[in-house]
Amino acid sequence: MTKFSDLNLAPKVLKAVDDAGYESPTPIQEGAIPPALEGRDVLGIAQTGTGKTASFTLPMITMLARGRARARMPRSLVLCPTRELAAQVAENFDTYAKYVKLTKALLIGGVSFNEQDRLIDRGVDVLIATPGRLLDHFERGKLLLTGVQIMVVDEADRMLDMGFIPDIERIFAMTPFTRQTLFFSATMAPEIERITNTFLSNPARVEVARQATAAENIAQNVVMIKGGRRDKAATEKRDLLRALITAEGDSLTNAIIFCNRKTDVDIVAKSLKKHGFDAAPIHGDLEQSQRTRTLDGFRGGELRILVASDVAARGLDVPSVSHVFNFDVPGHAEDYIHRIGRTGRAGRDGKAIMICEGRDEKNLAAVEQLIKKEIPRLDNPLGGNAPETVQPAEKTAKPDTQDKPRRTRTRSKPAKKPQVSAPAETVVETTPVAPVQEQPAQDTKPKEPKQPRNRGGRGRGKDNNKVVGMGEDMPSFIAQSFAERYDD
Repeated sequence: MTKFSDLNLAPKVLKAVDDAGYESPTPIQEGAIPPALEGRDVLGIAQTGTGKTASFTLPMITMLARGRARARMPRSLVLCPTRELAAQVAENFDTYAKYVKLTKALLIGGVSFNEQDRLIDRGVDVLIATPGRLLDHFERGKLLLTGVQIMVVDEADRMLDMGFIPDIERIFAMTPFTRQTLFFSATMAPEIERITNTFLSNPARVEVARQATAAENIAQNVVMIKGGRRDKAATEKRDLLRALITAEGDSLTNAIIFCNRKTDVDIVAKSLKKHGFDAAPIHGDLEQSQRTRTLDGFRGGELRILVASDVAARGLDVPSVSHVFNFDVPGHAEDYIHRIGRTGRAGRDGKAIMICEGRDEKNLAAVEQLIKKEIPRLDNPLGGNAPETVQPAEKTAKPDTQDKPRRTRTRSKPAKKPQVSAPAETVVETTPVAPVQEQPAQDTKPKEPKQPRNRGGRGRGKDNNKVVGMGEDMPSFIAQSFAERYDD
């Protein structure tokens, strides 16, 4: 069996590795460290949890032990997709470089620029950064990348998912062409393949596992649920999650629950706490200080359940995570590999359980196609037909609770209109008898003499030759007809 002493690492690095309790390298470390020490570019492909971080930190410390950093010009650069992964890489450098005098700086969001600027101004041997914060410092004129000798891109496929590929290409252009590049990824998408062909020179390809495979020591299961009413589906899903956690019993020492949306992370964490579970959320919208406290509590064992978005699917190194729950089927099949890779680390056994609704069966099929096997189905602890029995009961309850006579009463209200109209018909029969005969007499006789006086001269009577409305003071020429006026 190969030992770390067989990999030509510096004696001080080997001493730090012994202090950390490691004796033998993992396959990715055994394959990547020798060509990296030779100065070659390395393309490492391995599933998460196989020790990729140490496979580039150990050779970097050995090579950077000789030399001195200059102000604002780091000697090496490590790019990470998330703050948590960058912080983990920084911890690895602290662990393995404890006997080597190397300076480092961590450039991540949520931390003051001034403190980071002071570290860069003093000069750093190792610069660990997320792409966004690195470009912020560069655009402010606080950083130069022309002195970078070693450049590392960690979790490149996650960079692709988060949209960082244009930033990565821009950062590559800022570094010297003579740099050594160490490129690590769990999967190799076509876009990742294009970048490696562009920026890596004759790399040593180290692939220790089939692409997009889960560790064999992780037991995988999926619980299928049928959707009921839309307004109760989320509640039933949270009930199922709590039942699954309870069913695991004492074998569940700690767990990570992954949700697709940040809002669901908060809702699920709040629901678990309400029902007596020790849970806390973590996602990208939280303050960095709160995220750090939550992760420290989970690593230290003070927090039992961590509800997370995919921001924690990478870079969360807790070797003793016993369970992973996928509250949602991930939209990208590759994310399933990274999520369940949080358990079963360092050769330990792990368990991953996923909840799948009817609308997520297409995503589940994509996951099974990626891992090239069918995930075993697990019985619903609440009963396989629980969602179905609730829905028909509610549908039959609605017609029973409604009173049919009451419905006929509401329809009988318009029936009162014939009762109201019946007297109206009798009135119609009685009133026309007297007034209908007297009304024309009143309209014809009195209106003929009164109409010329009261209309104010705005019309004519039945006689077209007679002018109506002028009274006795009407001029004589107006009383003449048209024919009489122009006979002369």
